[in-house]
Formats: sequence, C-alpha cells, structure tokens
Amino acid sequence: MDFLNEIWQTITKNRSRSLLTAFGVFWGMLMLMILIGLGNALTNGIYSNVDGFAMNSCAMGASQTSMPYKGFQRGRSWAILLSDLPKIKQQVQGIKCFSPMVFTNSTTISRGDKHENFRLVGVTAEYPQVMATQMMYGRFINEIDMQERRKVCVIGIEVYNVLFPEGGNPVGQYIYCGNMQYKIIGVRSKNQNHVYIGGDPDKMVQAPLTTIQQVYNYGDELHILMAVADDGVPVTQIDKGIKDALKQIHQIHPDDDKALWGFNAEEEMKALGYLRIGLSALIWLIGLGTLISGAVGVSNIMLVTVRERTKEIGIRRAIGASPWVIARQIIAESTLLTALAGVVGIVAGVGVLAIIEKVLEQSDTFMKNPQVSFSAAVVCLVIIVIIGILAGLLPATRALKIKPIEALSEE
Repeated sequence: MDFLNEIWQTITKNRSRSLLTAFGVFWGMLMLMILIGLGNALTNGIYSNVDGFAMNSCAMGASQTSMPYKGFQRGRSWAILLSDLPKIKQQVQGIKCFSPMVFTNSTTISRGDKHENFRLVGVTAEYPQVMATQMMYGRFINEIDMQERRKVCVIGIEVYNVLFPEGGNPVGQYIYCGNMQYKIIGVRSKNQNHVYIGGDPDKMVQAPLTTIQQVYNYGDELHILMAVADDGVPVTQIDKGIKDALKQIHQIHPDDDKALWGFNAEEEMKALGYLRIGLSALIWLIGLGTLISGAVGVSNIMLVTVRERTKEIGIRRAIGASPWVIARQIIAESTLLTALAGVVGIVAGVGVLAIIEKVLEQSDTFMKNPQVSFSAAVVCLVIIVIIGILAGLLPATRALKIKPIEALSEE
C-alpha cells in the first residue's frame, strides 16, 4: 500500500501534466474502441444481409458458348432443361435438392382497378431451402401444385400492399397476371436479407414452375438452376460437378467457362471473410498506432520526471536502494498512468458506441450492433498495460544511469 500510495502521490503532484499526458492514451483507446465497434457493425450488417440465404448453395444459368465443339460453332445458344435434373443427380454426388426457376421480365398484376407491373416467377416447392421464406398468410407452393400445374400463386409483401391496401387475409382470392387468373394461396412476409436470385421476393409473384412453363410456352426450359449441397459437402464440388454434367449433356466444350454463368455462395462467403480480416487488421493498425503515439508522450513525460527527480533518486541510491527498486518505481508510475487512461478510454468508447447503436436503430442503415466483445476489451486492456511498461523502460534505464555522487551534488 505504501508503494501504491507513493506512486499515486507522484502522479498527482503535477495534475495538469499528468492529465495532458494521459489524454493521448485515453484518446487512442477511445478511437480504437469506436473503430472496433463500427467495424463489427459493418460486418454484422453485411452478414445479416445474407442471413436466410443457404450458404451451401450455388446457382447458374445458360449463356452463349465461346468455343466450337463437336461440329457446333461458337456463339451457340442453349438452355438448361428440367429433364436434365435427373441425369445430373445420377452423375453428381452430394446434391441435396434442386430449385430451378423461370420468370418473366415484367407482367401487369391486377385486382379490380388496382394494378402494377411486377415480375412473375415460376419456382418449385424446394425454393424455401435456398431462400428462407416466412409466410404472413397461407402457405407456399407444394409438389401437388407442381404436378397438377395449378394456377395458384404466392405474392410478395409489396404486391400485397398494392393490390390489397385495405389489408386483411387475401388467401383464396383471385388476381390477374397478364390475362391469366391465379388464386392466391399465400403472402410472403417482408424479405429480411438483400441476397436473392431472380429478383426481389417482395416485388414478385411466385407460381408453380410447371404452370409458368406451360402458360408462357417455355417448354422444358429453365432460366436459373439453383442447387443445395448435402451437409458436409463443399458447394464448390457440386457446383463444378453440375456444370461439367451440363456441358456433357448439351455437347459443350469442357473448357468453355463462358457457356455457364454462376453464383457460388461458398466463394462469396470466403470473399466476405477476407474482407472482414482485412478490415479488422486495418482497424487494429490505426488504433494501435494512435495508442503508441500516446505511449511516446507518456515516455517523454517520464523522462522529464526522472530529470526533475535526479536528487531524489541519488538519495535513494545512496541509502541502499537497489537498481530494481528504482526501475520498478518508474515503470509502475508509467504503467498506472497509461492503465487508468486506457480504462477510462474503454468505458468512454463503450458509452459512445451505445449512443451510436441507438442512432443506427432509428435510421435506415445496414450497419447493426456496433458493440465490442468482452474478449476484445480484455485484449485492449492487456495491450495498454504492455504499452505502459514499454513506455517506462527508457526512463527507468535513464534513472539507473544516475550516479549517487553526481545526483547529490546537482542543484
């Protein structure tokens, strides 16, 4: 207690200087906490936008060939067919299910005098396994709808708001998609993520794929083929397998990568992971740089303090104080000063992030939960203690070089 009391008295002897010195460390820690919190908010926002989309899925579609093959010229147009799916399933292991799609670019959707253009999309019962589908009313399309080519549909929330401004459960009522009448069997809740294929589900009317193929004379053609991998099976594996099988079925050169466009959720998540690592590294680099600059200020002030206490140190050495006792005193003062400033910076940073979180909750932004984890705060505290020790090493070394005779004779 005497040791700690002595340190405290030394620090508070010149309060203005101690506060100004500690402010650099406080500001560095405050900035580091805010940067970490905002970085986490950005990452949380990015990942929340893909929440509900199957990360073990891939999607692809047909494009013109870019290489001649087996008598076919380059630039040949082709299409993925519904009849291709059983053949692919036999050749490629690890596929959990397929979710093909066909769609129209824009169709007039009407009910009475209310109408607007939306996209009409044909999907299968497996669609919810790729895109999380929450129903506000009714149910989603099932296998019986597919087999019987029923003229039924599921409407998105924005379609519902246009056609049913009065609200209420619309299940069982009829709407027109172009000149064809469809019975509403469900209304989707608002889409919570921003990753979707084939259009925004909120602005979409979904009907059985087989029905849309028949109504619009698409025959067996598919516009988009989505596939979900079994648990433990890499998406890249089935993605490559499906593309290879399609090239074989449709007589496309095995090396023709432009004949199929695709989306691989696994690859996209890897890219997001690399982005997160890079962002974290940048945040820590900036934050630590600010902290180190504050530590340099602490070290400089401690050098001044050692210079002012030359006579005191000489007396301590003359009456038997060991070099370790002198060094410990200087390092302890530096560490306590930086630790106190760092703790205040952590607390202030958490408070600022709490205010930022309230602001983000009331605004329309993709950044979410700007918080710092307990483990990150502990790491910051450990770092600030280490910085405090390092900041005191140079002044302590300077103090050890003071000779008692020279110190006692100095006035």
